[in-house]
Amino acid sequence: MGNWAVVSQYGFGEAYVTEFVCSGLETKEQALAKLRAVLRTYLPRKSIRERWRHVYRFTDQETYLVVIKGATSTFECTLRVAELISDSPDSTVAARARARWEDRRAGGGDGPQDRTPPGR
Repeated sequence: MGNWAVVSQYGFGEAYVTEFVCSGLETKEQALAKLRAVLRTYLPRKSIRERWRHVYRFTDQETYLVVIKGATSTFECTLRVAELISDSPDSTVAARARARWEDRRAGGGDGPQDRTPPGR
C-alpha cells in the first residue's frame, strides 16, 4: 500500500471537512497526476449543480483552490497531495518518518526547518 493521497478540505456549514479523494498511491508523482486529473471533475459529497468552475494553482505547484458556482451558492475547496508519515499499526512507515526526522535534525534532508538566525 502506498503512502500518498489526494485530499480535499472545505467548510460545510459550521464544520470543516477533510475528505480523501484518493489514497494508497505509491509515489508523489502518481498523487500529483491524480490530483491534476480530478481538478475539473471533483465535486464534494454534497450535491451541487455546477454552472462554472475556476481552478487556481498555488505557487507550491502542489495545492489548488477550486471554486464552483452552483445554482444558488458558490463552493470553495482546497485540493492537495499528502504523504502518510506515521501509521501506528504499520511500524515501517513510522520508522521511515523517524529516519527522515533524524536526518533533518542532523542538517540533511529537505523541507523547512525552524532555526535562530546567525547573530542572535
